[in-house]
Amino acid sequence: MILFPAIDLKGGECVRLEQGDMNLATVFNDDPAAQAAAFQLQGFSHLHLVDLDGAFAGAPVNADAVDRILAATTVTTQLGGGIRDLPTIESWLSRGIGRVILGTAAVRNPELVMEACRAFPDRIVVGIDARDGKVAVEGWAEAGDMDAQMLAKKFQDVGVSAIVYTDIDRDGMLQGINIEATAALARAVNIPVIASGGLAGSEDLEKLLAVEGDGVTGVISGRALYDGRLDAAVALAMEGIC
Repeated sequence: MILFPAIDLKGGECVRLEQGDMNLATVFNDDPAAQAAAFQLQGFSHLHLVDLDGAFAGAPVNADAVDRILAATTVTTQLGGGIRDLPTIESWLSRGIGRVILGTAAVRNPELVMEACRAFPDRIVVGIDARDGKVAVEGWAEAGDMDAQMLAKKFQDVGVSAIVYTDIDRDGMLQGINIEATAALARAVNIPVIASGGLAGSEDLEKLLAVEGDGVTGVISGRALYDGRLDAAVALAMEGIC
Protein backbone atom coordinates (compact mmCIF):
# COMPACT_ATOMS: atom_id res chain seq x y z
CA MET A 1 0.00 0.00 0.00
CA ILE A 2 1.39 3.37 -1.04
CA LEU A 3 1.46 6.16 1.57
CA PHE A 4 1.17 9.54 -0.16
CA PRO A 5 2.19 12.65 1.77
CA ALA A 6 -0.12 15.50 0.78
CA ILE A 7 1.03 18.94 -0.27
CA ASP A 8 -1.96 21.25 -0.57
CA LEU A 9 -1.11 24.57 -2.22
CA LYS A 10 -2.79 27.86 -1.35
CA GLY A 11 -1.20 31.15 -2.29
CA GLY A 12 2.04 29.34 -3.12
CA GLU A 13 2.29 27.91 0.40
CA CYS A 14 1.86 24.41 1.81
CA VAL A 15 -1.31 24.39 3.92
CA ARG A 16 -3.85 22.08 5.48
CA LEU A 17 -7.55 22.85 5.60
CA GLU A 18 -10.22 21.63 7.98
CA GLN A 19 -13.12 19.92 6.20
CA GLY A 20 -12.14 21.67 2.98
CA ASP A 21 -12.79 25.17 4.36
CA MET A 22 -10.41 27.68 2.73
CA ASN A 23 -10.96 30.00 5.69
CA LEU A 24 -9.58 27.35 8.04
CA ALA A 25 -6.12 27.00 6.51
CA THR A 26 -2.99 26.34 8.55
CA VAL A 27 0.32 27.11 6.85
CA PHE A 28 2.81 24.31 7.50
CA ASN A 29 5.55 25.44 5.14
CA ASP A 30 5.95 28.57 3.00
CA ASP A 31 8.33 26.64 0.73
CA PRO A 32 6.45 23.69 -0.81
CA ALA A 33 9.52 22.55 -2.77
CA ALA A 34 11.53 22.25 0.44
CA GLN A 35 8.66 20.31 2.01
CA ALA A 36 8.52 17.96 -0.97
CA ALA A 37 12.28 17.41 -0.82
CA ALA A 38 12.00 16.67 2.91
CA PHE A 39 9.34 14.03 2.24
CA GLN A 40 11.58 12.41 -0.37
CA LEU A 41 14.50 12.44 2.07
CA GLN A 42 12.30 10.66 4.63
CA GLY A 43 11.86 7.84 2.14
CA PHE A 44 8.52 8.53 0.49
CA SER A 45 8.29 7.52 -3.17
CA HIS A 46 5.05 9.32 -4.07
CA LEU A 47 3.47 12.72 -3.44
CA HIS A 48 -0.14 13.87 -3.63
CA LEU A 49 -0.38 17.49 -4.75
CA VAL A 50 -3.49 19.69 -4.74
CA ASP A 51 -3.85 23.15 -6.24
CA LEU A 52 -6.48 24.38 -3.79
CA ASP A 53 -6.80 27.81 -5.41
CA GLY A 54 -7.13 26.07 -8.76
CA ALA A 55 -9.96 23.89 -7.47
CA PHE A 56 -12.00 27.00 -6.69
CA ALA A 57 -10.90 28.96 -9.77
CA GLY A 58 -11.46 26.09 -12.20
CA ALA A 59 -7.98 26.56 -13.69
CA PRO A 60 -4.37 26.13 -12.50
CA VAL A 61 -3.21 28.80 -10.05
CA ASN A 62 -0.16 27.38 -8.25
CA ALA A 63 1.79 26.21 -11.30
CA ASP A 64 5.00 27.93 -10.20
CA ALA A 65 4.98 26.13 -6.86
CA VAL A 66 4.31 22.80 -8.59
CA ASP A 67 7.19 23.40 -11.01
CA ARG A 68 9.52 24.04 -8.07
CA ILE A 69 8.37 20.81 -6.41
CA LEU A 70 9.06 18.86 -9.59
CA ALA A 71 12.50 20.44 -9.89
CA ALA A 72 13.36 19.59 -6.29
CA THR A 73 12.31 15.92 -6.28
CA THR A 74 12.42 12.70 -8.28
CA VAL A 75 9.37 11.05 -6.68
CA THR A 76 6.20 10.06 -8.52
CA THR A 77 3.52 12.73 -8.28
CA GLN A 78 -0.21 13.01 -8.74
CA LEU A 79 -1.97 16.36 -8.92
CA GLY A 80 -5.53 17.59 -8.67
CA GLY A 81 -7.29 20.94 -8.51
CA GLY A 82 -8.72 23.04 -11.33
CA ILE A 83 -8.14 20.53 -14.11
CA ARG A 84 -11.14 20.84 -16.41
CA ASP A 85 -9.97 20.13 -19.97
CA LEU A 86 -7.56 18.11 -22.11
CA PRO A 87 -5.06 20.93 -22.76
CA THR A 88 -4.63 21.42 -19.01
CA ILE A 89 -4.16 17.68 -18.51
CA GLU A 90 -1.57 17.57 -21.29
CA SER A 91 0.21 20.62 -19.87
CA TRP A 92 0.59 19.12 -16.40
CA LEU A 93 1.74 15.75 -17.72
CA SER A 94 4.28 17.39 -20.02
CA ARG A 95 5.67 19.34 -17.05
CA GLY A 96 6.46 16.10 -15.27
CA ILE A 97 3.37 15.28 -13.22
CA GLY A 98 2.89 11.50 -13.12
CA ARG A 99 -0.90 11.39 -12.92
CA VAL A 100 -3.63 14.01 -12.92
CA ILE A 101 -6.74 13.83 -10.76
CA LEU A 102 -10.11 14.83 -12.20
CA GLY A 103 -12.71 15.65 -9.56
CA THR A 104 -15.29 18.28 -10.49
CA ALA A 105 -14.64 17.53 -14.16
CA ALA A 106 -15.46 13.85 -13.59
CA VAL A 107 -18.87 14.84 -12.23
CA ARG A 108 -19.70 17.58 -14.71
CA ASN A 109 -18.07 16.09 -17.79
CA PRO A 110 -17.53 12.33 -17.52
CA GLU A 111 -16.78 12.19 -21.24
CA LEU A 112 -13.58 14.14 -20.49
CA VAL A 113 -12.41 11.33 -18.22
CA MET A 114 -12.97 8.78 -20.95
CA GLU A 115 -11.25 10.93 -23.57
CA ALA A 116 -8.32 11.59 -21.24
CA CYS A 117 -7.93 7.88 -20.47
CA ARG A 118 -7.71 7.16 -24.19
CA ALA A 119 -5.17 9.94 -24.74
CA PHE A 120 -3.09 9.31 -21.61
CA PRO A 121 -3.37 5.64 -20.54
CA ASP A 122 -2.66 4.87 -16.87
CA ARG A 123 -2.23 8.55 -16.04
CA ILE A 124 -5.79 9.59 -15.13
CA VAL A 125 -7.16 9.38 -11.59
CA VAL A 126 -10.73 10.23 -10.58
CA GLY A 127 -11.16 12.15 -7.35
CA ILE A 128 -14.41 11.47 -5.52
CA ASP A 129 -14.95 13.81 -2.59
CA ALA A 130 -17.99 12.94 -0.52
CA ARG A 131 -19.93 14.24 2.44
CA ASP A 132 -22.31 11.66 3.94
CA GLY A 133 -21.74 9.52 0.84
CA LYS A 134 -22.80 12.29 -1.56
CA VAL A 135 -20.36 13.81 -4.05
CA ALA A 136 -19.18 17.42 -3.62
CA VAL A 137 -17.57 19.57 -6.33
CA GLU A 138 -15.86 22.93 -6.93
CA GLY A 139 -13.30 22.53 -4.16
CA TRP A 140 -16.02 20.96 -1.98
CA ALA A 141 -17.92 24.24 -2.00
CA GLU A 142 -20.94 22.57 -3.59
CA ALA A 143 -22.54 19.34 -2.41
CA GLY A 144 -24.90 17.44 -4.66
CA ASP A 145 -27.12 14.39 -4.43
CA MET A 146 -25.04 11.98 -6.52
CA ASP A 147 -24.01 8.82 -4.71
CA ALA A 148 -20.24 8.26 -4.57
CA GLN A 149 -20.48 4.61 -5.61
CA MET A 150 -22.74 5.46 -8.55
CA LEU A 151 -20.19 7.97 -9.79
CA ALA A 152 -17.34 5.48 -9.40
CA LYS A 153 -19.19 2.84 -11.40
CA LYS A 154 -19.43 5.23 -14.36
CA PHE A 155 -15.69 4.89 -14.85
CA GLN A 156 -15.29 1.14 -14.70
CA ASP A 157 -13.49 -0.30 -17.70
CA VAL A 158 -12.58 3.07 -19.25
CA GLY A 159 -8.93 3.03 -18.12
CA VAL A 160 -8.99 5.07 -14.91
CA SER A 161 -5.82 4.17 -13.00
CA ALA A 162 -7.21 4.87 -9.50
CA ILE A 163 -9.91 6.60 -7.49
CA VAL A 164 -9.00 8.96 -4.65
CA TYR A 165 -11.88 8.77 -2.19
CA THR A 166 -12.00 11.61 0.33
CA ASP A 167 -14.38 11.84 3.27
CA ILE A 168 -14.72 15.63 3.51
CA ASP A 169 -16.08 15.69 7.05
CA ARG A 170 -12.95 13.92 8.29
CA ASP A 171 -10.41 15.77 6.17
CA GLY A 172 -7.90 17.65 8.30
CA MET A 173 -9.71 16.64 11.50
CA LEU A 174 -7.50 13.69 12.57
CA GLN A 175 -10.59 11.63 13.37
CA GLY A 176 -9.52 8.53 11.51
CA ILE A 177 -10.08 7.31 7.96
CA ASN A 178 -13.63 6.26 7.07
CA ILE A 179 -12.57 2.65 6.59
CA GLU A 180 -16.05 1.24 6.03
CA ALA A 181 -17.05 3.67 3.27
CA THR A 182 -13.65 3.42 1.58
CA ALA A 183 -13.65 -0.37 1.56
CA ALA A 184 -17.28 -0.47 0.39
CA LEU A 185 -16.40 1.77 -2.56
CA ALA A 186 -13.40 -0.42 -3.41
CA ARG A 187 -15.56 -3.53 -3.36
CA ALA A 188 -18.13 -1.89 -5.62
CA VAL A 189 -15.70 -1.24 -8.49
CA ASN A 190 -12.73 -2.84 -10.19
CA ILE A 191 -10.59 0.29 -9.88
CA PRO A 192 -7.89 0.65 -7.18
CA VAL A 193 -8.98 3.06 -4.43
CA ILE A 194 -6.78 5.50 -2.51
CA ALA A 195 -8.15 6.50 0.90
CA SER A 196 -8.10 10.14 1.98
CA GLY A 197 -9.43 12.28 4.78
CA GLY A 198 -8.78 12.03 8.50
CA LEU A 199 -5.78 9.71 8.82
CA ALA A 200 -4.75 10.08 12.45
CA GLY A 201 -1.89 7.64 12.98
CA SER A 202 -0.41 4.20 12.41
CA GLU A 203 -3.57 2.54 13.71
CA ASP A 204 -5.39 3.79 10.61
CA LEU A 205 -2.69 2.26 8.42
CA GLU A 206 -3.18 -1.10 10.13
CA LYS A 207 -6.94 -0.92 9.52
CA LEU A 208 -6.39 -0.02 5.86
CA LEU A 209 -3.95 -2.88 5.37
CA ALA A 210 -6.70 -5.19 6.61
CA VAL A 211 -8.94 -4.10 3.71
CA GLU A 212 -6.23 -3.97 1.06
CA GLY A 213 -7.71 -7.14 -0.41
CA ASP A 214 -10.91 -5.20 -1.10
CA GLY A 215 -8.98 -2.96 -3.49
CA VAL A 216 -7.70 -0.17 -1.23
CA THR A 217 -4.17 0.29 -2.55
CA GLY A 218 -3.08 3.63 -1.13
CA VAL A 219 -3.69 6.29 1.50
CA ILE A 220 -3.04 10.01 1.66
CA SER A 221 -1.76 11.69 4.82
CA GLY A 222 -1.63 15.41 5.47
CA ARG A 223 -1.95 16.91 8.92
CA ALA A 224 -0.92 13.72 10.76
CA LEU A 225 2.47 13.79 9.06
CA TYR A 226 2.93 17.51 9.51
CA ASP A 227 2.20 17.61 13.23
CA GLY A 228 4.02 14.35 14.01
CA ARG A 229 1.06 12.17 14.97
CA LEU A 230 2.18 9.85 12.19
CA ASP A 231 5.91 9.19 12.34
CA ALA A 232 7.25 8.81 8.80
CA ALA A 233 9.94 6.31 9.75
CA VAL A 234 7.53 4.16 11.74
CA ALA A 235 4.92 4.25 8.97
CA LEU A 236 7.35 3.32 6.21
CA ALA A 237 8.77 0.51 8.33
CA MET A 238 5.35 -1.14 8.60
CA GLU A 239 5.02 -4.32 6.59
CA GLY A 240 2.97 -3.61 3.48
CA ILE A 241 3.50 0.18 3.50
CA CYS A 242 5.71 1.83 0.91
